[in-house]
Amino acid sequence: MDTVKHSDSILGFISMKCINTSTKKKSASRTPYYFQQNDIDLLFGKLAADTRDKRRILYQLPTGGGKTLIFSEIAKRYIEEHQKKVIVLTHRTELCAQTTRALKESGVVNKVINSKVKRIPKKDLFHCFVAMVETLNNRIDEGMINTHEVGLIIVDEAHHNSFQKLLDRFENATVIGVTATPFSSDVNLPMNGFYEELVVGAPIAQLINEGFLAKPKYHGYDVELNSLQTGSNGDFTISTSDMLFGSDAMLDLLLHAYQSHALKKKTLIFNNGIFTSRRVLEVFEAAGYPIRHLDNKTSSAEREEILKWYRKTKGAILTSVSILTTGFDEPKTQAVILYRATTSITLYHQMVGRGARRLPKKATFTLVDLGNNADRFGNWDAEIDWQHVFENPDIYHESMKHTVSNIRQIDPEMRTRFPNSLETSFDMLSAYQALIAADEKPKNAIRDSIRQHASMCLENSENTTEALQLVEYLHAEINIRIREYAKCLGNVTKNYREWLREDYLNRLQQMIRRLKGKLAG
Repeated sequence: MDTVKHSDSILGFISMKCINTSTKKKSASRTPYYFQQNDIDLLFGKLAADTRDKRRILYQLPTGGGKTLIFSEIAKRYIEEHQKKVIVLTHRTELCAQTTRALKESGVVNKVINSKVKRIPKKDLFHCFVAMVETLNNRIDEGMINTHEVGLIIVDEAHHNSFQKLLDRFENATVIGVTATPFSSDVNLPMNGFYEELVVGAPIAQLINEGFLAKPKYHGYDVELNSLQTGSNGDFTISTSDMLFGSDAMLDLLLHAYQSHALKKKTLIFNNGIFTSRRVLEVFEAAGYPIRHLDNKTSSAEREEILKWYRKTKGAILTSVSILTTGFDEPKTQAVILYRATTSITLYHQMVGRGARRLPKKATFTLVDLGNNADRFGNWDAEIDWQHVFENPDIYHESMKHTVSNIRQIDPEMRTRFPNSLETSFDMLSAYQALIAADEKPKNAIRDSIRQHASMCLENSENTTEALQLVEYLHAEINIRIREYAKCLGNVTKNYREWLREDYLNRLQQMIRRLKGKLAG
């Protein structure tokens, strides 16, 4: 494990007088809390514990714990003690703006290197730069940045783990990565393949108990996700998410959940697709609630206006896609609604964390989960052994793959044909075993399955004829259920399975006619 040499050399980039002057030019800087100061001291202790030239350390602290303040203080202290340049890497424009402000509040004069910066005059004696990866890479190629002069690189949102090639260009630099979730979604780029060790900060539960974070009040809904499919990035695709969460049945459930748990509260709604978010906008506007929509295609001016509206409007609702998980902070947010499912623990923590800012009159916030995310990852404030995850990422990857694979995939056309039905699947094995445990006839599992299919046809039709026509779209699913029921029985003949299927269809049609008749009467 390498460390930075304690050198008095300035590497020709700035005078000691300029360093002392710049760090004295403080605005009203915040004093770190005790747990933040402990971690700052711990990280510097590790840097001083070795005499080699560079180290690669990953630091974990929950969303809302003050990571930006901590690495700003680290940058200031590093410049004062080592007289070397510091670069802070981010992956989004919003984070660049947030980071440069935090550094200035800590007394660190810094410059943002963005696409507008074509050259850095020698008279601009900056000792700290904030940059996005691609921009910095281009500026190095253009000779604007001398990599030999950089002693410390701080990587914000380090779980993205996409900076490795760039970081290798800084041959003398120590790297400190900062993240709330030290886990890479890319199984081929484990974080322990780049960072030598993990420093774990205070856990969420401790920060809640000590009054630094607000406590979530959970309201989870068991939503059927079997129409969702995963894409090349391992997360659920936008198209299948839009098909599910953009349906009338799910939007009705969302509105009911909001009215039950978040009514008149300043609320963030997170979606996976723009289509869904705009449908949310339409439904809530029609219901008379103050709501705006935001996505990554929204112009900068409009985004600024919408965020200003959200901050100033009482009971405002903001529905968004891929835009407010990082680089956004509105402590007055009172409710977070996860109107999506994700396989990313990082995204889960980021979304929930948007509501966790603590205020004198805000000790709790409302969390509504409409994507079974807590089932996948556990409660947001539950303890996680991040050290084990960091050291054994393959185990965590396999665990997540197993969790997702247990969501049995069905034909997406089912969702389009039955948009008013929240449930379109049936666990035959569980139903069969539950009946046996209750000392009831196990063959009633078929009866219960038929009832559910009849309900689906009735919920999505205007009359008996339409309901019976929908049965045609259930044939493939009926075949699957019959096979599962046959497995429960043991060895059954092919002829018996065929009879079960014919009997199932006959009983389903009879039930539809009977129930439709009762509704008409």
